[in-house]
Amino acid sequence: MVLRLRVHSFYNRGISFLVSSSLRNLSTASSLFLNSDQTITEPLVKSELEALVLKQYSHGKFYSLVKNAVSLPCVLLAACQNLSLSANSSGDLADRVSRRFSIEEMGREIREGRFDIRSCCVEFISSSLVLPNLKLKVLIEAIRMVLEIVYDDRFATFSYGGRVGMGRHTAIRYLKNSVENPRWWFRVSFAREMFEERNVDILCGFVGEKINDVMLIEMIKKLFEFGILKIELGGCNSGRGFPQECGLCSILINVYFDGLDKEIQDLRLKMKVKNPRVGTGDEESTGNVFFKPVNIYAVRYLDEILVITSGSKMLTMDLKKRIVDILEQRLELRVDRLNTSIHSAVSEKINFLGMYLQAVPPSVLRPPKSEKAVRAMKKYQRQKDVRKLELRNARERNRKTLGLKIFRHVLKKIKQSNGFKFEGEIENEVRDIFQSWGEEVMQDFMGSLEERWKWHWLLTRGDFLSLRHIREKLPQDLIDAYDEFQEQVDKHLAPTQAKKVLEDEERRVEEEEEQRYAERTVEDLTKLCMKVSAPEELVRKAIKLVGFTNSMGRPRPIIHLVTLEDSDIIKWYARHEKHGSTKKLIRHYTKDLRVSDLDGREEAHFPSEREVKMMGDKNLSDPKPVDGTLSLLLIRLASDEPLHHCAASFCERSDTIMHRVHLLQNRLHINPLDEEKWVPGMGTIHSALNRKCLPLCSTHISDVYLGKITLQDVDSSSFIDLR
Repeated sequence: MVLRLRVHSFYNRGISFLVSSSLRNLSTASSLFLNSDQTITEPLVKSELEALVLKQYSHGKFYSLVKNAVSLPCVLLAACQNLSLSANSSGDLADRVSRRFSIEEMGREIREGRFDIRSCCVEFISSSLVLPNLKLKVLIEAIRMVLEIVYDDRFATFSYGGRVGMGRHTAIRYLKNSVENPRWWFRVSFAREMFEERNVDILCGFVGEKINDVMLIEMIKKLFEFGILKIELGGCNSGRGFPQECGLCSILINVYFDGLDKEIQDLRLKMKVKNPRVGTGDEESTGNVFFKPVNIYAVRYLDEILVITSGSKMLTMDLKKRIVDILEQRLELRVDRLNTSIHSAVSEKINFLGMYLQAVPPSVLRPPKSEKAVRAMKKYQRQKDVRKLELRNARERNRKTLGLKIFRHVLKKIKQSNGFKFEGEIENEVRDIFQSWGEEVMQDFMGSLEERWKWHWLLTRGDFLSLRHIREKLPQDLIDAYDEFQEQVDKHLAPTQAKKVLEDEERRVEEEEEQRYAERTVEDLTKLCMKVSAPEELVRKAIKLVGFTNSMGRPRPIIHLVTLEDSDIIKWYARHEKHGSTKKLIRHYTKDLRVSDLDGREEAHFPSEREVKMMGDKNLSDPKPVDGTLSLLLIRLASDEPLHHCAASFCERSDTIMHRVHLLQNRLHINPLDEEKWVPGMGTIHSALNRKCLPLCSTHISDVYLGKITLQDVDSSSFIDLR
């Protein structure tokens, strides 16, 4: 209870800070909010929208968000901007929107409660699929934008999906880089079912705890009632970019599970309090004590929940029982207890977000070099040394030849001058050249122990001047000069000190290697890391099911690409990872694979493996979910239909081509629920869209091939039935 109150006070304090920091943006945009019926030509930026929403916060709740935020024309226009895919269309956004419907009239209907949601539904005959038209999509996007400002900072840090920069790749990256010493884990599995009326009431109750707005609650209930907003738990259609998924699904799922996230967060804090780290970091680093705290890790991507512990199995069982009780009793969800079982992180793999996870020693992720690799590296180093010696000898030979030429040239000029001086100081230039050569030779000489040994032996052998009876017969100046010369020879040419430094360096390298080996051995015995691997068998099954490979797993001709333009085929291939042999062919035939726009820039780029590795994990962002693209086939039609506007949202182009939608499950006559024939975990587009036709311009059909847009980004009312 204390933790809840503390988190609540922190949240209220954060809201107050955001309100105070946003007053400047609010004052600049206040002229747009005074009259809600005035004509708006520019959408709100994010900072202005935050200031507008936070203005409605008072006494721990947000009030009248639909009337004071969602229904404003500037907010609706910002929602249109998010949905717009027509960056190259003529005219500004406000003009393109006004050709379809009036933003001001739509906002007035929303404020007065006259907005008819049912009339904006696109129902498909003989099917349970109901999709929103473009006007209703704008309202849904406006609600999503407002809810994102209200809830995004309130969600737990391990809540992924439906949030900016918090996608599937980020979740996997967190598991890979942050989880240490996992021992036991379990994945919560739900029985496949749709949200029922009781779940909708619970969801609206959660929304009402933070937002006091009857109109917003009624809109959410109507979206559920008319079938536009559907939430399916235990399936594989959430957060995948399918057209049947509403834009509010992700954020409402996060709101529904937010209470569970807070409970898990409290358990993690209590576990840290029970297992404090004793002593300072210096003491622990110098001692032989290995600190292994009991940690609880959790990752939730929409309705997929993974919980990991580094403690005992009894602790994991208690944690699992507590989470399942919350899901079944408080959230009234059906948990598949058979599949929600505890597994050993070391001996068993677990499937999460389409990837296989397993706890392994660090040497598995970063294996040491094999003996064969070490021999190859030594051989390569010897080849480098031989090549370096050859280049050095060639440089000395060329330098000697060039020096003789310079001497002959200078001598010839001096003889021809007859005492006259030239305008250029050729002596200074020659002196600078030979001085730089001399410095390079001395650096190479001083760096070679063999050369120094050789010259030291030549200058010190036959040392008869060190004999006493000879020194007595020679002048003192000569003896002093000889002694000084010998001191300088010993100082600069005696390699004893340099040899000692070299031996110390070799000894230091050996000790560091032994230290690294000892540390790796200790890490393998005391530490576990997370290994993430792709399900290769499922990937092979998927590409075989689509028709990319034959029964032997070898590539086969893709006949469906015949209907595409050459440039579209290249763009389609540009978004797929290539095999090694294919990459070599692509590098060889790069000139034939270059697709340039009117400005001469390449439209399709084929990144190499080296470029991808140099980018690093931190620079890789979460891509747009386009899971339905693999099972989608668009066939270009030659029809006599009159020209239609492009089906992409707010696109004004009328030079369109009609395309027919073919879905994989309908072409193969396979039930996606049959895991033996279908790929487990692979979602599908709703079968009601099979053989539907839609007009697309050349820009947006290319975006479909490149994976930039999906059928979720098109106007649902643009689907046409052609026989």
